[in-house]
Formats: sequence, C-alpha cells, structure tokens
Amino acid sequence: MPPVDLPQAQLPPCHHTPEPYDGPSRDEVLALRHQYVNPGVLTYYRDPLMIVEGNMQYLWDETGKRYLDAFAGIVTVSVGHCHPHVAQAVQAQAGRLQHTTTIYLHPTIAKFAAKLASKMPSDPAGVPLDRTYFTNSGSEANEIAVLMSREFTGNQDVVALRNGYHGGTTTAMGMTAHGTWKFPSNPQPNITHSVPGYCYRCPLGLEYPSCDVKCAHDIKNVIEYQTPGQIACFIGEPIQGVGGTVVPPPEFFSIVYDIVRQHGGLCIADEVQGGFGRTGKHYWSHQNWGVKPDVITMAKGIGNGAPLAAVTATEPVASTMTHRVHFNTFGGNPVSMASGLATMEVIDAEGIQENAALIGDFLIDGLMQLKEKHPLIGDVRGMGLMLGVELVKDPTSKEPASAEAAELMEKTKQRGLILGKGGLFGNTMRIKPPMCITKDDAQFLLATIDECLAEMGG
Repeated sequence: MPPVDLPQAQLPPCHHTPEPYDGPSRDEVLALRHQYVNPGVLTYYRDPLMIVEGNMQYLWDETGKRYLDAFAGIVTVSVGHCHPHVAQAVQAQAGRLQHTTTIYLHPTIAKFAAKLASKMPSDPAGVPLDRTYFTNSGSEANEIAVLMSREFTGNQDVVALRNGYHGGTTTAMGMTAHGTWKFPSNPQPNITHSVPGYCYRCPLGLEYPSCDVKCAHDIKNVIEYQTPGQIACFIGEPIQGVGGTVVPPPEFFSIVYDIVRQHGGLCIADEVQGGFGRTGKHYWSHQNWGVKPDVITMAKGIGNGAPLAAVTATEPVASTMTHRVHFNTFGGNPVSMASGLATMEVIDAEGIQENAALIGDFLIDGLMQLKEKHPLIGDVRGMGLMLGVELVKDPTSKEPASAEAAELMEKTKQRGLILGKGGLFGNTMRIKPPMCITKDDAQFLLATIDECLAEMGG
C-alpha cells in the first residue's frame, strides 16, 4: 500500500453545545482526590484530564474543550455518551422506581433477559443459552461463571490464558495473568494459565501457520499435568482487551474448547469488551472463531455506562445456582435493566454493529498505511472497533516502545483525541471508541496519530 497522506487533523463539526461548567476547579478536584480518594484509583496522563460532559462520541473538559473519545470510557460506552434513547429510559425508570431487589417481580429484568436470550447462540448440544444472572460488574459475572462451572462439574480447577484480564475481585484477579494487574500477594489456588494465541510475540517462539497452533494445544498439558485433569472450566477473552487487543489464530479457540470438553470442563467466553457488536461482523466476538461457549459473561458496553453485567448459561448449568442461596442486592435493579434494554434496542435500530464493521475496516486500512509510514508501529490488529496498534523501538527486535506509547497518548490528548493503552509492556494503543463514530471522526483519528508520530520522529 502507498504511504498515507492525510490532511491536517481537525475535529469534525459537532451540533451539541455543552453547558457552561460552574463546578469546582480542576485543581480543587485534584486536591480532593489526593486527600480523600484511595491512591490506587489511578488517572491517565501526566496532567490528569477532567471530563464534565459527554454527547455521543465526544467529551468536553471543564474549559469547554472537545475531545473525540476513542476509548469509550474503557470500552464501556457502546452506543454513545448520553444517547437520548438510553438516557430517557434511565430517567423515566429512575423517576418511577429506582430500586427493588430481585426477590420481587419487576417487568424490566424479565424483558431484558429475554432480549439477551434472543441474541445468544445454542450450546454445542443444541441447548440454548437463555438463563441470565445479572450483576454489577464483569468481575462479579466472571466469579458467578466460575462458581456455576465448579458446581456443575464437581471440579475446582480453572484454566485461563496468560495475558488475559478478567476483573478486580479475588478470583478474577487470580485468573488475570497480566503482569501489571495481578497482585503477587494475592495468589489463588486451583487457577492455572495456558499460552495465548499472541502471534506477534509468540510465547513459544514459533511462526504461524507452520507452528501447528501449538499455543492452543498447550492447554492439554496444563490440564493433565497442573490441574491434574480435574478441570471445572476454561475462561478466555475471544480477543484479549487489556492484554493489547491480541487476536488469536482463527482455529485457536476451537482447538482449546475441544480439549477442555474432552476433559470434562466447561468453556466460558468473556465478552466484557468484545460483545454487543463491537467486532463488527458478529454480535459476539467468539462467533468470529466459529465456537459456541457453555457460558458467556458480559459487562461494560452492555448498559452504555451503567454499572451492569451479566452471565448467561444453559438451563442445566444455570440451575446450579439453586443448590445454595446466592443473592446480589443490586444485580438486576430496574434502572440498570432499563439502561441495558435501551442500549440493545439502539444497537438494533441504528445499525450500530454494521457501523462498527464499516468504520473498523476504514480504520484498519488507514492504520496499516500508517504502519508503512512510521517504523514505531510494529503491528496493527483487531476487528471492527476493537483495535490495537503495538509500538516498537525496532521492527526486527520488537523491543517494546512503552515510553513512546505514553508520549503518543499525551500528544493526541493535546490535539483532542483520547486513546487507551495496554499490553503486557504498556506499548499497545487501544482504539475502541463508541460505536456511533463516523468516517469523519475516523479520518481525524488517523490524521492525529500521523501528525503525532511524525512529531515524535517515529
């Protein structure tokens, strides 16, 4: 492909006018955080960004400066900040009934569960995944998925993928084998890790396809020699998110799922970041690999910003929750249910998934052209609007360009573009905007990255 020649980066016009901000100053807010908020609550950027308003794909700081949000609140805002249909549904429900626990009947939880069931594939035996348990976060959803798997199989051991991310609760952190997130002081028993399908940095030092996808076959050794053979479940993100948008070989998950099932385990697809049409061609990211999980967990984009998550399973697996009393006070609350149902309605009505595919293809093509132009870009990968750009100091050695990734984030922020970063070395730019992003927005994104890399000499 010829090198891309982009016009000067300029944010597309926006018809939304933000309200004048009259709250505490940024310095006052920063001082309050330093004094009263746990220091573990981190901020991005050397000079932390303060956001006070959002509309669709855009955000505004306290000075009225506008930004294109290409990180969607860490892949949480699926159909747009303050989307009117979602906002109206939440406001109407909040004005009628804010909370009632699931020990009472309420129509919205049943309607939302039915809507989710309509989007689910059948399990390998043709049994539908149609029983949903609602929680407040993806961490909780993954905990419930593991609990059900252990109850269903009678086994305790869990196998996750290295470089994965599954949340911040105790078990979820144990499944998270990502160097910058896992607490070494908090090891979890009965959890082991298998090799991911990370072709750009193959942990086995092999090349695809001559490798025979040995990374996928590694799970057989893990199950037989580390569990040993008593696996309850395997959990994996179909495309690793925090790990740097790692896209495995197309046959990776079918091999892994087959091996897990041969040993009596269940297969869990963590769709917290890849679900709800984000990868474009399919509603769920695991569908890109032609596999059917036994359990699906979801969060983030499920409610367009609401504290909402869910775990969906077949009736036999889901019925294990009746073995003991398990209760979630806020899981399934009417306001979150209204937000989730409205979000799914927007995805269907406004062609959000189709837009993710269209704009995603445009971005991938543009990023590949930038890769030819800028040697700092070592790899471009992803699907739809779940994209990663890995930066390296040298294309041959693939030495991670971690400092350069941090610098690129600072420079794009100055120009009105918010990106994320991730990967084991913090050197992968994560591009995962609200799925209402337009082609003009995508052009601005590409032009901004182009300008910033040129300025950095990369």
